[in-house]
Amino acid sequence: MTLAQGVAGSSPALNISIFGLFVVITLVVVFRASKNTRTAADYYAAGRAFTGPQNGIAISGDYLSAASFLGIAGAIALNGYDGFLYSIGFLVAWLVALLLVAELLRNTGKYTMGDVLAFRMRQRPVRAAAAVSTLAVSFFYLLAQMAGAGGLVALLLGIGNPVGQGAVIAVVGLIMIVYVLVGGMKGTTWVQIIKAALLIVGAAGITVWVLARFGFNLSALLGGAAQKGGPAVLDPGMQYGKTGLTQLDFVSLALALVLGTAGLPHILMRFYTVPTAKEARRSVVWAIWLIGVFYLFTLVLGYGAGALVGPQAIRTAPGGVNSAAPLLADALGGPVLLGFIAAVAFATILAVVAGLTITASASFAHDVYANVIKKGAVDDKDQEVRVARITALVIGAVAIAGGIVANGQNIAFLVALAFAVAASANLPTILYSLFWKRFNTSGALWSIYGGLVVCVLLIVFSPAVSGNSGAMFPHADFDLFPLPNPGIVSIPVSFLLGWLGTVLSKEHDEAKYAEMEVRALTGIGAEKATHQ
Repeated sequence: MTLAQGVAGSSPALNISIFGLFVVITLVVVFRASKNTRTAADYYAAGRAFTGPQNGIAISGDYLSAASFLGIAGAIALNGYDGFLYSIGFLVAWLVALLLVAELLRNTGKYTMGDVLAFRMRQRPVRAAAAVSTLAVSFFYLLAQMAGAGGLVALLLGIGNPVGQGAVIAVVGLIMIVYVLVGGMKGTTWVQIIKAALLIVGAAGITVWVLARFGFNLSALLGGAAQKGGPAVLDPGMQYGKTGLTQLDFVSLALALVLGTAGLPHILMRFYTVPTAKEARRSVVWAIWLIGVFYLFTLVLGYGAGALVGPQAIRTAPGGVNSAAPLLADALGGPVLLGFIAAVAFATILAVVAGLTITASASFAHDVYANVIKKGAVDDKDQEVRVARITALVIGAVAIAGGIVANGQNIAFLVALAFAVAASANLPTILYSLFWKRFNTSGALWSIYGGLVVCVLLIVFSPAVSGNSGAMFPHADFDLFPLPNPGIVSIPVSFLLGWLGTVLSKEHDEAKYAEMEVRALTGIGAEKATHQ
């Protein structure tokens, strides 16, 4: 039975029609944006023409994935207070991005994270390492979106067989490739702005609707959720307070979420689409407000689903925890509101996977092709953009194939891996590069590759992959590491390896660090670099 069949009165045709309207509108926008996409700066950084508020809205569209909308609402509906901790973790992460990364990164970089890391180090090895890390994070994040969200939307459209779900994943991938190939970063940014507006307005509307059902009395709403789900949904510890190990697991997950966000390459790349560091800072402030308001909405959506639908109905529905928001929409407004939720889910998928794809393709073309293979001597700048477009095709094809293969399997570990890799490999290296005078090439390589290898190995041997019924390989048993998320181990190890690799190497360029420090803090010299 599919979700569409399981929800009384659902209309897959209506859902497809609403989604089709969104695709047509965004494709028109993308084609209009493509008229001004000529140079590498246009393709990678949208010509640095977006204002802080525009980029802030786009960042929120890039960051608020299907997991944020559907997953957190379901987590709150089933686990109450503990589910809301995800919202808190995702939001607090932006303070790290604002205070430590956004402005400094905009001043010292050009297009990618590799620009920052290679500023005062040996170009080729560091850029190669940055590209490997970027591709790893982007691929696993992309795979999770394609497999999980693609399968979920297939359920919303009433498609229950694997072939049909695979077709939906392929359609999502193909549309995403068109966005990236035609519109570049400018077209992708406008898609993210439209999606963010749809998502936030839709969530706000449902929030007001839910509160109206309870007389705009939050206590009555919480009481209704406790009546159907038990009083434990209002208390901490329902999911993570059972044992000392689950409490440690939450600390590990929180570290990955809070620190990983500031190291996500598709988020970092957004800081280069604005003209100045001041606008980069404004964009993060706008993103914090929008994301914060949205996560407040998830509190009402989650408890509203718990009160009006009930945890038992959510657990037994196709899609499980992810069905909470669609079931709530159907309970409130029937097939029309459910159709809107389906369209928003499609929009969410397309915006996030487009942002990930352009980031991965830019990293390969700019860091690997232009600066490692060509050693920075690319005569034809258009050739670099062509390589980025070809890379986007390859990444899109791999993502479609991987999403189809992984469809129906546990994908939680893929999202955890993306955040954990970003927190373990990217962020320590970025912070060391920006703030530690002694840091050098050896430290960067140890930190990136060491963090990446340790993180991946721990997740491979974790309960997320084997040893239980919810694992990716439920019938295998090689879960040697007890925590599903390795952040509490891999993040400190990466910082340690970065320090160790640095102190064991004699390389030290104090003058180059001084230049980087001045540029990072003042922006002097940044404008000349970004217009090259």
